[in-house]
Amino acid sequence: MSKILILIGSTRKNGNTELLAQSFAKGAGEHHDVEMVSVADYKVHPCVGCNSCFEREGHRCFQQDDMAEIYAKLAEADMVVIASPVYFYGISAQLKAVIDRMHTPMRNRFKIKRAALLLVGAASLPELFDAIILQYKLVLAFFHLEDAGMVLVRDVKERGDIKGNPALDQAYALGVSV
Repeated sequence: MSKILILIGSTRKNGNTELLAQSFAKGAGEHHDVEMVSVADYKVHPCVGCNSCFEREGHRCFQQDDMAEIYAKLAEADMVVIASPVYFYGISAQLKAVIDRMHTPMRNRFKIKRAALLLVGAASLPELFDAIILQYKLVLAFFHLEDAGMVLVRDVKERGDIKGNPALDQAYALGVSV
C-alpha cells in the first residue's frame, strides 16, 4: 500500500479546494494510505535562498518553523498531490512556501515517484492554469517525478460552489486510478 500525501494550499476550511482534495482522497483511499495536510495549519517561513541547508548537519534549515513536520511527512510519501486555489495565476503563498523549501538536499531522502495537481479557480479564462501547469511540469522534471494527472476547475469562487461539479467525480476517478 502506497502512502499519498495531499498538500492543500487553501486557507479556507471546507472550501472548494479542500472538497476537491477530499474527493481525490476518497478514491485514492480505496487502495492507498492517504494523508491530507492543510499547509495553512503550519507555520512555514519562505525560503531565503541562503543554501545553508546544504552545509548544515542533517541538511536542516536554519529557520525554526513547522517545515520539519512537513519534511517528515514527505519522507514517508510515495506520491504527493498539490491542491491549491488559484491566486492571481499562481498557487497560494502558503503552498508556494512549502514547495520552495523543498530546495534542500533532504529531498534526496524522499521516495516520492509520482505527483498530481488539483486546482480551483474563480475565473473562466482559458489560460487560467497555464503558469501553474508550467511550473508543475518543471518541478516534475527537476524531481524526476511521473505526472499522475490533473483536475482543473474553473468558475468556482464562493465556498461550496464546487458541489455538484463534475470535477469532484473526476478527482475521485483520478484518486482511484493512482
